[in-house]
Amino acid sequence: MSLAVLYSRGLAGMDAPLVTVEVHLANGLPSFTIVGLAEAEVKEAKDRVRAALQTARYEFPMRRITVNLAPADLPKESGRFDLPIALGILAASGQIPAAALAEYEFAGELALTGELRPFRGALAMAWRAVRDGRAFILPQDNAAEAALVQEARVYAAGSLLQVCAHLAGAEKLALTPRVLLVPPAELPDLADVKGQTHARRALEIAAAGRHNLLMVGPPGTGKSMLASRLPGILPPMNEDEALQSAAIQSLTGSFQPAQWGIRVFRQPHHTASSVALVGGGSVPRPGEISLAHCGVLFLDELPEFDRKVLEVLREPLESGRICISRAARQAEFPAQFQLIAAMNPCPCGYLGDPSGRCRCTPDQVSRYRGKLSGPFLDRIDLQIEVPSLSHHELLSAATGESSRQVQHRVARAYALQLQRQGKANALLGSREIDQWCAPDAEGEQLLKLAITRLNLSARAYHRILKVARTIADLAASSRISSQHIAEAVQLRKLERSAGA
Repeated sequence: MSLAVLYSRGLAGMDAPLVTVEVHLANGLPSFTIVGLAEAEVKEAKDRVRAALQTARYEFPMRRITVNLAPADLPKESGRFDLPIALGILAASGQIPAAALAEYEFAGELALTGELRPFRGALAMAWRAVRDGRAFILPQDNAAEAALVQEARVYAAGSLLQVCAHLAGAEKLALTPRVLLVPPAELPDLADVKGQTHARRALEIAAAGRHNLLMVGPPGTGKSMLASRLPGILPPMNEDEALQSAAIQSLTGSFQPAQWGIRVFRQPHHTASSVALVGGGSVPRPGEISLAHCGVLFLDELPEFDRKVLEVLREPLESGRICISRAARQAEFPAQFQLIAAMNPCPCGYLGDPSGRCRCTPDQVSRYRGKLSGPFLDRIDLQIEVPSLSHHELLSAATGESSRQVQHRVARAYALQLQRQGKANALLGSREIDQWCAPDAEGEQLLKLAITRLNLSARAYHRILKVARTIADLAASSRISSQHIAEAVQLRKLERSAGA
C-alpha cells in the first residue's frame, strides 16, 4: 500500500477542525514534501519524523514522500502533526497495519528518540473528537487533560513504538480514566478582611449576579484583598463552564487537571497592551479577557492602563465574546468574564483623607479620572468607595463572615436566577429586563426620581434594575421594592464623581 489516510485536529480559535493526513509514497528520487498550508514548525516535522523512525528501528522509505494536510485552506501550526505523519509513513510502507487507523485521531510532537512530547490544545481537540465518534491517541502528558471531556476515549502513549504496538495488536494501550480532582479549599477567605462592610456587601451582590465592580479608595484600604476573595464566594462552576474554561487554558498550554472547576483569577499588569488583553497575533491566541472566561479579571490601578487599552474592553463587556480578525485568519473566543477594577481617588491616592496630605489640584484630579471614559464606566454595574479603616477597626480582632457563609447565600440567589431566566442577572437583555426586573409602584417612582436627578443614561438605568434584581434575589424576594432600588442606586453613586 503506497497511500495511508489518518486523522488529526487543527486549531482555529476555540474550534478544532478535523485535519486529514494523507501520506503517499511514489517512485523517484528520495524527497519529503509536506503540503497543505503548513507553518514552519510543521515543515520541520520532516527531520523529527525521520530521526524518530530510524531511532525506533523502522525503515525510513527512500522514495518520494508526499504528505498532504487537508483541508488545504486551513493553516496548520505546531508539532502536533508529527505522530500522524510518522504513522502514515509506516502504514504506507507496510510496516504497520492500516486497518484500524480510521478509528482513531492522532496528535503528538516527536522527540528524536521517538518519545512523545505534549502539545497545547489537547482538551479542545478531544472535545471535537468525541462528537465525531473517534478515539484519541495522545502523549501521556496530555491524556489526563483530554480525558476530562465526558465520553472521550483517550489512549495515552509514551513513545512512537507504543502507538505502533497498539495498532498492530501486540500491546494495547490502556484507556485513560476521567479523574476529577476536588478543588483545593485554600482560596483566600473573606473573613480575613477587617471592616469594609459596604465593600463586602457590594462584593456579595457582584458575585450573586455576576456584576462588574469598581472600587475607589486610597492605598492600603483592602481593594486588592477584596478582589482576590471574589473567586471564593462565586457559585460553583457547572460542567459546561468548567469545560469551556479548561479548553481556553488548554489553548495556551497552561491548563493543569488539578485546576478543573476552579474559577480563574487573572490580574494583568497595567502596562499590558490591547493585544495582551483581548488576544491577537499572526496566529490568533486568546488574551486575558478570554483566559478569564467564567472567572474574574482584576484590573488594579485602573487609570494607569492606557485609555485605548480600556476602550477595547467595551464590546466584550457587552457581548461576552471577542472576534479577532487578521489579514489571513479570523478567530472567535468566548470572553464572559467578570470585571473587578480598583483605582485611587486622585494621582497621589489620598483625596479626602482626614490627614489632609493630598496636594492634588482639581485639574490634576479631573485629568486622572478623565482617563476613564463615560461609556466604559457605564458598563460597570457597581461603583463604590472603599474608605480608609479607622484605628479601632484596624486593631479589632473581630472578623466578618467567611467566604463559605457568603457563598451559600450567593449560590442560593444564583440558583433563583437560573430557575427564573436561565442566566445570571448581569447577562439579561433589554427585553428580559422588562420581563424580570419590573419594580413595584414605589420602586418605579424612586427610580424615576433617580434618573432625573442623577441624569442617568439608558444603560445605567438598565444596570440599576439588574443590580436591584440581584439584591432582591439575595433577599429571596420575588418583587423589586423601593428598598432594593435605593441600594442599587447607592451602589452607582460614584458615577457622578468618577467622570462618567
